[in-house]
Parts: sequence; C-alpha cells; structure tokens
Amino acid sequence: MVKIHRSYTVDEAARALGVAKGTIRRWLTSAKLSAVEGLRPALILGSEIACFLDKRQKPKQVCALQECYCLTCRAPREPAGGMADIILHANGGGNLRALCAVCSGIMHKRVSGTAIPALQAILDVAIQQALPRIGK
Repeated sequence: MVKIHRSYTVDEAARALGVAKGTIRRWLTSAKLSAVEGLRPALILGSEIACFLDKRQKPKQVCALQECYCLTCRAPREPAGGMADIILHANGGGNLRALCAVCSGIMHKRVSGTAIPALQAILDVAIQQALPRIGK
C-alpha cells in the first residue's frame, strides 16, 4: 500500500509494490516513473507512484450478451458459427460454453435464467441439463 504523502527510496518502493529494486530503477530510467531531482538516494513521491499505478490499470472489458471472454485472446469474442451450449442448473441459470471464432479455444460464461431467451434470439443455442450432483 503506497501512501501519497510520503517519499520512498527505491528499496522502500520496491517493497511496497512487491517488485524488485531493478524494476523500480528501470521505471525511473525509462521515465515511466519520476523521482525528485538532485537527491541521492533517489526519492520517489508517493503521489507519483499512485499516479503511475493508476495509468497502468487497464479498463475492465465488458462482454455483450452474445459474447464470452476468451482467455487465450484476452478479449470478448463472439462464438464461432454463432453456436453455443447452455448447461442449465437447478437455480434457473446456466453456463454458456462456446468456441472462440478467432482462436478456437473454449470459452465459458455464466448466464442468468432471464437472459437465456434473449440469447436464443441471437445465437443458435443447444440447451443441456446439468448432471446430478454426487452426494447429498
């Protein structure tokens, strides 16, 4: 946890962020992170570290109803051929399973029971019942 009103040495910043000291030095030399000029050892303002970390955060990707997140492509993708399977569960919802149109990897997505009719209007959906649970 980085405090914005504190100054950090390279070693302290590395410990606070859980990275190696060399990584902090690389960020300083590549101008991704800036330190207070003219001071030795190099001091990094906590507000600079917080700003740097905010810039590194990628925005959350939201899937449309007919899309699943492909872990291989690292992006929301539509199913190949517009086909998918839904494995229904006892609670009314289900798991959408499809192949990625780009990399042919298997994609999964949790779907609520109320979204299934709208999904059937968009995709060719095969509905399957979930296997019974083992045990009580």
